[in-house]
Amino acid sequence: MILSRLSIVNFKNIAQADLQFSPNINCFLGNNGMGKSNLLDAIYYLSFCKSYTRNPDSQNIRHGEEFFVIQGYYERNGNDEELYCGIKRRQKKSFKRNKNEYDRLSDHIGFAPLVLSTPSDNELILSGSEERRKFIDQVISQFDKPYLGILIRYNKALEQRNALLRQECTDEMLYDIWEVQMDSAAAEIYESRRRFLQAFIPVFRRFYGEIASQNEVADLIYTSHLADGPLLPQLKATRQRDLAIGYTTRGIHRDDMEMMLGDYPMKRIGSQGQCKTYLIALRLAQYDFLREQGETVPLLLLDDIFDKLDAERVKQIVRLVSSDHFGQIFITDTNRQYLDEIVQSIGSPYSIFSVTDGEFNLLEGNML
Repeated sequence: MILSRLSIVNFKNIAQADLQFSPNINCFLGNNGMGKSNLLDAIYYLSFCKSYTRNPDSQNIRHGEEFFVIQGYYERNGNDEELYCGIKRRQKKSFKRNKNEYDRLSDHIGFAPLVLSTPSDNELILSGSEERRKFIDQVISQFDKPYLGILIRYNKALEQRNALLRQECTDEMLYDIWEVQMDSAAAEIYESRRRFLQAFIPVFRRFYGEIASQNEVADLIYTSHLADGPLLPQLKATRQRDLAIGYTTRGIHRDDMEMMLGDYPMKRIGSQGQCKTYLIALRLAQYDFLREQGETVPLLLLDDIFDKLDAERVKQIVRLVSSDHFGQIFITDTNRQYLDEIVQSIGSPYSIFSVTDGEFNLLEGNML
């Protein structure tokens, strides 16, 4: 998958931009708040039909304007593809592939696989289990098309059961209807998550070791109520307790992925540099997994990844992303030094843009 050209109108602080990219490394240099991350978010929109910041669509329209448009022109497995996302205030989002509107946005997920590393990834370590489940679900849904539909089915059944609990309903037949649906979907989701992490964790460990270059052992541990057996008997056993507190306490919506450094949680003992290393290794492993499992090579977006890292870890990351294992890369930084080191290491097409107040200028590059 190669993004050859991107056109943006009225997206966040970008009034208008029409950029052509190198098929290998594309670097964006500028101070904080200039629009580097907004450009990456525009690319993210074309893969996931939404912003990675999770802001409502209307909040991404440039101040004082009524709409935004993002258009991307791709080369995918030898075919030219055009993706379009348009948002008007108080109107439904329009998302098209080759000028054909999608009936369901979920049908698009996985067509343009993408991995994004940003400073906000820190929430994966610091926040609750929901953030980590979203990470797992996003990876799986990019290569397993039925997975997202099964997850939606589970969540709808969960909402119905929770509604019964809040209403203090005591009709067992009504609970049985939704619990059977939850049980069926949960079994498939648990097995998909378990298989994914079984393959993913060794790759993650390898990337962490390559970046850390010292005696640090990082790990991920998957925890789920379904490790104790099928969900249905658990729901029946906890129904009275759930009724007392008003929500469902057992199920795959409580799954977690514990992030460990040695025998301790990363959030408790990890330094800023170790946490940053952990998160970058997580994203590189995600890329590696999608490259192996998917139909096309993902895009890799790296936003401000060198901050809080010592020189040796930066060196190892530069070495990794400069290898020919990765496809097209978009990388931002406030310091040109590391970008120049990457460009000099790859010996293949590249571009370096300056970014100032939402405007992009090509400083240098070899696009072909």
